[in-house]
Amino acid sequence: MFIDGVIPYLSESHEITVFCIKDNDLRDREVVKGVTYIRVPKNDYQINVANELKKLKASNRTFDVIHVFNRPMYVPIIKQAMPESRVVLSCHNEMFRQQKLPDDKGRHVVKITHNIMSISNYIGKTIVDRFPEAASKVKTVYSGINLDQYKPIWREDAQAERKALRKKYGVENKKVVLFVGRLSANKGADVLLQAMQRVVQKHDDAVLVIVGSKWFSDNRVDDYISNLRRLGDSLGKDRVVFTNFVPPSKIPSIYLLGDVFVCSSQWQEPLARVHYEAMGAGLPIITTNRGGNAEIISNHKNGIVISAYTDPWAFANSISHIFTNPAKANELGRAGRKFVEGNYGFQHVAKRLQELYV
Repeated sequence: MFIDGVIPYLSESHEITVFCIKDNDLRDREVVKGVTYIRVPKNDYQINVANELKKLKASNRTFDVIHVFNRPMYVPIIKQAMPESRVVLSCHNEMFRQQKLPDDKGRHVVKITHNIMSISNYIGKTIVDRFPEAASKVKTVYSGINLDQYKPIWREDAQAERKALRKKYGVENKKVVLFVGRLSANKGADVLLQAMQRVVQKHDDAVLVIVGSKWFSDNRVDDYISNLRRLGDSLGKDRVVFTNFVPPSKIPSIYLLGDVFVCSSQWQEPLARVHYEAMGAGLPIITTNRGGNAEIISNHKNGIVISAYTDPWAFANSISHIFTNPAKANELGRAGRKFVEGNYGFQHVAKRLQELYV
């Protein structure tokens, strides 16, 4: 999503080649809208990419910059294949952890990279804390969204779609708490369900819509999801809606269901992209002060930040505050939309990326 978002802007002033995993439904090599795609087998992916780079080099074609996404371990073989290229590494998770990258290899990666992009200050700090010599190379480039795809809930052209979606999921005339994310313990949907026990006592028309599945396109039910459904049933009939997996193409519209968006992350979140998406839809946001989340959500300015992230009542109180203060909800939602419009469209992200490439 990040790559697809920035490429249209980068390709306006750069020749772009994307190396990606082979797909039987797509050609191994093709040019689409001026961008070259080279697809290689998934097994030994980094070796396959390096071999393609060597072929290009042998035919006197090189790249000024090679951007490696989220795989520090790939950097040495890529740099070896085309040593004259500047290698920029982006880290979207804690990829410099000891379990993923031994000390000697980590130091080598830091040495041979031109710059290291982190998606949040939090992720950048995890790199520098372990490898202080990386400090001058680590730069934060926050992510973003396609602003044209996300309609704020108050906009006239969003109303018909919002009404149809709410009818589809049976939440017309309800106060909708929206959760979007993977259904795993570190995302905290169970804490949010416990919070709803108090919310529905104060707001009889409140419902929780949980959008997501165990993993991408995986609707299997494990023990954690079974427990979520039991918690949902305990709230009473029609209090919780589970949508299961929703394709990425439908995600911009799904936010139109909500009246408030809650990110209940329990782990040190790198910086969940759902924040950008919810702000794009103009929803007031409640999030946890975990990892990088609070770097773009300022408490009571464009959302509410919860420090007591394990406490269901902290969520319940914040949700109730939004529901009983519609003017505040509107203020937070509009501030969020303004925030992403000014800083976090993919055109802004592409501009910041280019500064890393030089």
